[in-house]
Amino acid sequence: MNAAQPPSCIDARLHLVRPGFTLDVDLHLPGRDVTALYGPSGCGKTTCLRAIAGLTRSGPDVGLARAQPGRVVVNGEVWQDDTAKLWRATHERALGYVFQEASLFDHLDVRGNIRYGLKRTPPARRQVALEQAVELLGISHLMERKPQALSGGERQRVAIARALATSPRLLLMDEPLAALDAQRKAEVLPYLEKLHRALDIPVLYVSHAIDEVARLASHMVLMREGRVLAQGPTGELITRLDLPLAHGDTAATVIEGQVQQHDARDHITTVGFSGGQLLLVSPMAHTPGVALRLRVQARDVSLSLAPPSDTSILNILPARVAALSESSPGQLMVALDVGTTRLLARVTQRSAEALSLAPGKHVYAQVKGVAIVN
Repeated sequence: MNAAQPPSCIDARLHLVRPGFTLDVDLHLPGRDVTALYGPSGCGKTTCLRAIAGLTRSGPDVGLARAQPGRVVVNGEVWQDDTAKLWRATHERALGYVFQEASLFDHLDVRGNIRYGLKRTPPARRQVALEQAVELLGISHLMERKPQALSGGERQRVAIARALATSPRLLLMDEPLAALDAQRKAEVLPYLEKLHRALDIPVLYVSHAIDEVARLASHMVLMREGRVLAQGPTGELITRLDLPLAHGDTAATVIEGQVQQHDARDHITTVGFSGGQLLLVSPMAHTPGVALRLRVQARDVSLSLAPPSDTSILNILPARVAALSESSPGQLMVALDVGTTRLLARVTQRSAEALSLAPGKHVYAQVKGVAIVN
């Protein structure tokens, strides 16, 4: 490992050529928390994950004559180094892999499926106990059931528990919620958040659903046609006007905050962040001091030159226009600085002209409490 390289990081230099497709990426990722590989279908997300797992061989010997040698290093542990002619097979890499389909063993009950993952791990390397995985995924009441008696969400939670039972140094998740309907997806997401908080295991999470990425990932890699378009903190990438994520109907801001109080009478939670406070509707009583990640869509932010009065909107935030960009015919995306937080607002060209919007202009951003997602 390079002496200048921080000890907690994931580096992957990957090359792969297939008919009509070339993967050529150089990833430098944090060695903790959740990193999302995001992009449209066919951009190489799953291929990238499989190459890191050793399921697909990458490197200059697979079709790229001028390619740099392939290399995969996970928190100081070298899994592939073509220069040193080092290659660890998948079973020699301390990883857990969760596929889009749960792929449980039908002849085993839930306990047997999870124990299968445990048996793959030498006792000296076991760090996640079976009981811990079961508790984190909320599946203790399912242990005697066979897979055919489980819902889609339950099956996927069991699959995640089985992967965790291997005590992985890296958890790979390939669109684990894509096969679930909205209700089952909403069921599983809180457990994924819980895992992130409870376990110090880095996760590479493949998805083409920006709502999942915004909710789970602290870091992201934006991919297109086998290349890395950008990589960095999620909150920064999704608000960059030079990237496609900041445009269209799904454009949004991720805001990291901390609960200040919760009013049980009207179910309003107050969250403090770098730009002040946000009030949002939350039927769940959040404990003061708890960290919350909020998502505000650009289409739900309106602008005013003066603080409005006699309004139903709960959140009026002083802001400064940082930049403007055409989003679609007749519409502009406005990047706003609210404290040190970047907020996006989608407005019409007519409104921008009426307000004389320009970089440096001071405005007030208005956000409905019912529009904030946490």
